Amino acid sequence: MASDLAIGAAIAQSTPPGTTVPRHVAVVMDGNGRWAKRRYMPRYFGHKHGVDTLVRAIDLFADRGVEYLTVFAFSSENWKRPSDEVSGLMGLVLVAVSKYLDKLHRDGVRVRIVGDRSSVSEKLLQAWDRAEKLTEGNRRITLAVAFNYGGRWDVLQACRQALAEGLKPEDLDEGELTRRMALGFAPDPDLFIRTGGEMRISNFLLWQAAYSELFFTDCLWPDFGAAEIDAALRAYALRDRRFGGVDADSPAAQRA
Repeated sequence: MASDLAIGAAIAQSTPPGTTVPRHVAVVMDGNGRWAKRRYMPRYFGHKHGVDTLVRAIDLFADRGVEYLTVFAFSSENWKRPSDEVSGLMGLVLVAVSKYLDKLHRDGVRVRIVGDRSSVSEKLLQAWDRAEKLTEGNRRITLAVAFNYGGRWDVLQACRQALAEGLKPEDLDEGELTRRMALGFAPDPDLFIRTGGEMRISNFLLWQAAYSELFFTDCLWPDFGAAEIDAALRAYALRDRRFGGVDADSPAAQRA
C-alpha cells in the first residue's frame, strides 16, 4: 500500500520510467466519493473529477509505453448504490463521451467497452457504439472501460458462449475460455493497481489477473497523477515475475 509508493519514490532517480514497462495495466479507480466528502462536496463531484483524472492518466500511461489500460468504471454490484448516485453516474458517462471523445480520438486512443450491456439504457449503448466505431483504427493505446462488469459474470458469460457454440467439454481449455472473455482482445494485465487504500480486487478481472502484479496505494483516484503512476511502474520494474513458480524467461511465462 503506502510502502509500495515509498519504494517507487525511493528509486525514482535510479530507475527511469519505462525500464520494464507493463504492456497492460488494470486500474480500480477507488476513492472518488471520499475525495469529494473531504471537500464537503456531493459524491458526484468526486466522480466528475475522477473522469478528468482518467483522461490525464490515459496520456501518461501511453507516454510511458503502456499498450492497454483497463479501468473499472462501474461494477455489477454498483447498482446497489443510492439511486441518485447511480443516475448521476449514468449521466456522467454521457457527458464524458460528449466532452472527451474527440480528444481521445485525436490522441490515438482506441476505446473498448466491456461488461454486461443487457441492463444499460439505449442512450448509453448508442454513445458507446459511437466511441468504439470512431476510435477503432487508433493504435497508440487501447482503453477498455469495464462498465456493469463483474469477474464472476465474465467467467459465466464465457462458459455460456462456449456451450451455445456447441464446444465439446473435452475441447474447452484455458485458451478457448480466454478468447470468449470480455477482454479476449487483450493480453492479461501485467500490473493491477487499486487506489483509495483498499487491498482487495473486488470481483475485477478474476480470470485475467491470475498472475498480475498487485499495487495498492492510499492515494484517492482524483489525486492519482504522474508521480503515482511512475511509483507504480517503478515498483513493477522491481518485481520478479515467476507466473506461479515458472521462471520468468521460460516460454510458459512468455505466453502468460
